[in-house]
Amino acid sequence: MTVYTLPLFLEDKTGSITSGSEFVDIHDRLRLLYKRTSNSRDLYMVYNLSSTTPSSPYNMALMALDFGLHTITFDSGMRVLPMKKWCSKSSSGRKFTASDAQEYLWAWRVQEGQEWTCTNTNGYLVAYYSLKSPGEPNYEGSSGCTLTVDEAFSHLAPEYLASLMIVRWSKERGGI
Repeated sequence: MTVYTLPLFLEDKTGSITSGSEFVDIHDRLRLLYKRTSNSRDLYMVYNLSSTTPSSPYNMALMALDFGLHTITFDSGMRVLPMKKWCSKSSSGRKFTASDAQEYLWAWRVQEGQEWTCTNTNGYLVAYYSLKSPGEPNYEGSSGCTLTVDEAFSHLAPEYLASLMIVRWSKERGGI
């Protein structure tokens, strides 16, 4: 990936936690897909579409989020964890341990202009999710929401997306 010293600006195409969405970097460095697999189940997959080809539009899912069973699956089904264990409640939000073995914390509305803010254990801002600004016009094919990821942590973007969906689901729909 080209280094820009700019964060990833992943435009959330739908803004929906239930119908799925694409998260596309405005500089085309990364394209993630959060896809619902069936209308009868709350099962979603996270794909990296950046390295797909026309003959193979989806690579293997990076992770599966089953909001009915409250599990998250990694490594092609080799590791299944309860969501509340991987992304557990804390006094200041929800924390999770990423594949780099570091702990991260999602907190709700702690920074102006950020709906969700993700920091590491040193308090360094690694990612945040912003809603469309009030009064901002509607754009065709876009919700106006963005997931912004510090470029130094871009390799963890799929995990930030998955954990963000869990914290949003928990806040908006409960039950995790």
